[in-house]
Amino acid sequence: MEHSDNLSTDDKLLLAAIDLISRKGYNGVTTLEIATAAGLSEKTLFRKFGSKQNLLETAFERYHYGEEMTKLFEEKLIGDLSEDLLLISRTYHELMIRNRKLITISVKENDNLPGLREITSKHPKQYMDVLTKYFTVMTEKGKVIAGDPELRAISFMMMNFGAFMNELDSEELFSSVTLDAFIEESVRIFARALTP
Repeated sequence: MEHSDNLSTDDKLLLAAIDLISRKGYNGVTTLEIATAAGLSEKTLFRKFGSKQNLLETAFERYHYGEEMTKLFEEKLIGDLSEDLLLISRTYHELMIRNRKLITISVKENDNLPGLREITSKHPKQYMDVLTKYFTVMTEKGKVIAGDPELRAISFMMMNFGAFMNELDSEELFSSVTLDAFIEESVRIFARALTP
């Protein structure tokens, strides 16, 4: 994540923390290192955030994908199952790739920091809620066959999350398949299975 003179003091500190903690781990980075990387004093970091953990928790709140996915559902979907699922998948992967460093921190540090799991799980739960509502509405309109909308939402999310996790690791397990090809084929199968 790039630093810019146009960023607020908070954003400079948050982005520096994300960058350093994703590379060195939470315990491998000091507040002084974070402040220095942001071009600020350690005193400013403590005045703004109080602690390194609060700084990291604020980064998850500010930069993760929950709000953006909710906005997508509210403003961009057209009621066509295949087109909507393609847009949802592509947007999800764009956001996850953009937030790659946060995801890396989440995977590495979730069990080590009290309260972090609750913060990191908030975004997937928010996404699951809007996706469940979408499947419910599409079923009510007769555009999707009857079934459990929450189970469908979880299945769709896990399918995409698994693909992202494969991409997150530089040692991809399935390097012969591009992410775009995966998205198109998985959405085609998913939409075909749910279309009346």
